[in-house]
Amino acid sequence: MPRVEFHFDFGSPNAYLAHLVVPEIERRTGAKFLYVPVLLGGVFKLTNNRSPAESLAGIKNKVEYEWLETERFVARHGITRFRRNPFFPINTLTIMRGAIAAQKLGVFERYVDEMYRHMWFEPKKLDDSEVWRAALDESGFDAPRFAELVQDAAVKARLLENTQRTVDRGTFGSPTFFVDDEIFFGKDRLRDVEEMILSE
Repeated sequence: MPRVEFHFDFGSPNAYLAHLVVPEIERRTGAKFLYVPVLLGGVFKLTNNRSPAESLAGIKNKVEYEWLETERFVARHGITRFRRNPFFPINTLTIMRGAIAAQKLGVFERYVDEMYRHMWFEPKKLDDSEVWRAALDESGFDAPRFAELVQDAAVKARLLENTQRTVDRGTFGSPTFFVDDEIFFGKDRLRDVEEMILSE
């Protein structure tokens, strides 16, 4: 079985939609996706890239077409748990550090599910520290412990390392997938990811 990685940032709606589809692929292939938290803002800086909100601004018809493709993806996979976040774009530095903290605390998978819920199903302004702490409380996490860990030097360093390492491997945005050393970008490449897994 190949090593399958999902490099993600909570700020990407496409990464969230991919996250909802990953379990289907895991069931069909027997593969387990390894989630790797990265900082999308850092990826953009390191690659001289810009967010779609910036790069598509002022381009006639393209934003509308991107949303059409999103609606098609949502319909194809029967996704019902998705809402546009009215506070988008959101600075994800703290909540991505929170993902590293969640790994240390042994609650990573649940943290990913819950933060994605708070970002893209029951949308909140998660770059407001009080809103984030309230979301942690609502989800049953130890909010004071998380608030302490996101300031920990080792947690900060790990997120920076993940971000540098993913860029070194070819990443320029989120979601990015790796099947062993083969890179795939975007939720629409999930079919190719699945084919690659099955061909191994």
